[in-house]
Amino acid sequence: MGFHEVRFPANLSFGSLGGPERRTEIVTLANGYEERNTPWAHSRRRYDAGVSMRSLDDVAELIAFFEARQGQLFGFRWKDWADYRSGQATQAPGFEDQLIGQGDGVTRSFQLTKTYVSGGSSYVRPITKPVAGTVCLGLQGDRQQEGIHFDVDTTTGILFFEVPPAMNETITAGYEFDVPVRFDIDRIQTSVASFHAGEVPSVPVVEVRV
Repeated sequence: MGFHEVRFPANLSFGSLGGPERRTEIVTLANGYEERNTPWAHSRRRYDAGVSMRSLDDVAELIAFFEARQGQLFGFRWKDWADYRSGQATQAPGFEDQLIGQGDGVTRSFQLTKTYVSGGSSYVRPITKPVAGTVCLGLQGDRQQEGIHFDVDTTTGILFFEVPPAMNETITAGYEFDVPVRFDIDRIQTSVASFHAGEVPSVPVVEVRV
């Protein structure tokens, strides 16, 4: 899959509509009860980039980005302003935000994840596009230094320890992250006249698996 490690202009994604979607298959039985299943282990996010267009300059910037990605051909990074941090949305990432795993004395690589908890249930989301320079890591409650104790691949979200964490040592992390997406259309239709009248183009983007 072709992917460009470039972020859609954050000023244009701010104010856009979108969020996670799930796919649930529901079968109603003869007795009125339901069976519900899903073929998806992870949710998939959709957004509309057109909603946040505020000027003709914004439209020009959108078209340039669209052309450089060749429509749906190449994926790119998207900042979801409603969900782009490991902890609270209003707080800077801290190295104890998310539990990533535990050491076994052998494993050196770990995938960044974010856990969503509500009631007694939780969902663990793989984070594959962390933002460079924002990842902070903790090992058994002690902050680690990037480039000394660990490195992170910002194209996959995988952490690499210089020395494997010891048995049962707790690994935590904080970070900002993007969503890997692509355009969900191969054409953009705009009109200067309609734009001045308050209409904006619909430019859907959809999350891709990487």
